[in-house]
Amino acid sequence: MKKAIIMIAMVTLAVTGSYAQSETTTTSRTDNREKLFFGLKIGTNYSNVYDSQGENFVADAKFGLAGGGFVTIPIGKYFGIQPEVLFSQKGYKSSGTFLGSSYTMTRTTDYLDVPILVAFKPIEYVSLVFGPQFSYLMKQKDDFTGGTITSTQEQTYTNDNIRKNTFCFTGGADLNMDHLIIGLRAGWDVQNNNGDGTSTTPRYKNMWYQATVGFRF
Repeated sequence: MKKAIIMIAMVTLAVTGSYAQSETTTTSRTDNREKLFFGLKIGTNYSNVYDSQGENFVADAKFGLAGGGFVTIPIGKYFGIQPEVLFSQKGYKSSGTFLGSSYTMTRTTDYLDVPILVAFKPIEYVSLVFGPQFSYLMKQKDDFTGGTITSTQEQTYTNDNIRKNTFCFTGGADLNMDHLIIGLRAGWDVQNNNGDGTSTTPRYKNMWYQATVGFRF
């Protein structure tokens, strides 16, 4: 989680610094910060899991697909709301030895992510976004290889209760170049909402970095 927070801070400083001068020198263009936009985007997640109890758990990060749609709703010139609906693959890789044989295991989890972001737009070209995210697990796939054994286990999940989800936080920055959007995000799990009004803290939490390219209409 600390790495995700540091990532957000680095993205914010780098992107804002790069385009602050452009805002002061470019005055003839139409400012789009107060316009309503719909958009589509696609990119990749770089995800891993961490042990929230601090035990000795080691896993390697993996890449996964990310993509979906978003809406930018202005609230004045400098602020807005940006809800999104994304297909998002997360997971991790692990390896080790068991009974004298080495093994590798890759877990891929398919989520429907619904971030509801607050956008701060200090200049036309940059939107800084942060907010809660609700993640719905749709499928989990485990690929295992150990010695002479290779196996794949796949499980799908159905969820008709929108209150049953994983509550997360996510944030980062969007670079707005007319209709082209380049997005950088970091996010992490916070708690599991069980659907009956109760919640639990998952021991193993997803943490991910996300990079996307989008087009807004």
